[in-house]
Amino acid sequence: MEALPQLIASAIILGGIYALVSIGLTLVFGVMRIVNFAHGEFLMLSMYLAIGLFATAGIDPYVGLLVAVPASLVFGSLIYYVVIRPVVARSHAVQIFTTLGLSIVLQNAALFLWTGNFRQLRLPYGGNVITIAGAAVTVAQVIAFATAAAFTAALFAWLRFTYLGKAMRATAQDRNAATLMGIDTGRVLLVAFLVGTLCVAVAGMLMAPLFATYPTVGLQFVLIAFVVVVLGGLGSVVGALLGAMIVAFIDVVGGFYVGTAWKEVLYFVVFMAVLLARPAGLFGQRGAEHLGT
Repeated sequence: MEALPQLIASAIILGGIYALVSIGLTLVFGVMRIVNFAHGEFLMLSMYLAIGLFATAGIDPYVGLLVAVPASLVFGSLIYYVVIRPVVARSHAVQIFTTLGLSIVLQNAALFLWTGNFRQLRLPYGGNVITIAGAAVTVAQVIAFATAAAFTAALFAWLRFTYLGKAMRATAQDRNAATLMGIDTGRVLLVAFLVGTLCVAVAGMLMAPLFATYPTVGLQFVLIAFVVVVLGGLGSVVGALLGAMIVAFIDVVGGFYVGTAWKEVLYFVVFMAVLLARPAGLFGQRGAEHLGT
């Protein structure tokens, strides 16, 4: 019981980061109906960007967000027009192989440019510890969680209250009906992809001081993101948030009491149990894969 406050704090911090990665993935699927297997590689590139900015110019990764945000929008636009847009109307098999191929290309490009060595971004103040309600957390963890929470809250508000956010939700529900209502669905698809890329770029900058960076680091986190997205319900932003917290608690608590080698087994068991009870996920709707969310 003495370790409980520490476990809860660690799980909440980790869940906030998992949520940011997963929300980007679920937005792309919910609106575009494309499963982006290169999502993890976008995260990896953002982590390398954080390391590069700090190593060459001494730019703190949290300040580096001012660079990462516009860079992610430019990069996302390039990927959308060159790779994603040509396959939006194609079969799921074509979409899967296209994004999987993009993932392999980006992984090998990173391996060529930066080798396979693990890199760790160490901030001068990153190891400073703060005690909150009996739990010891580092300054880097607190900043990462606070930034992720603020960004997620802003994204929720944008989706709910702005015209473009409402248009995105309408397109996710029924693209044909949205087109008939005068919504420029082509523009909405682009914005959805850019927002998804932006989410994962911000997450990568926040995660660089907390996790080691290497060319295949995206695989580790995109697997968790897929579990979170399907667990919460494909296309559901609220489901992705709740699913991220569930997976993070299983990850932290299971790793502590059962062992780190078994934590993946634990959340996959919970994942399968939830899908047996609710095949559409916790917040998914039956038939969402065809009609919307």
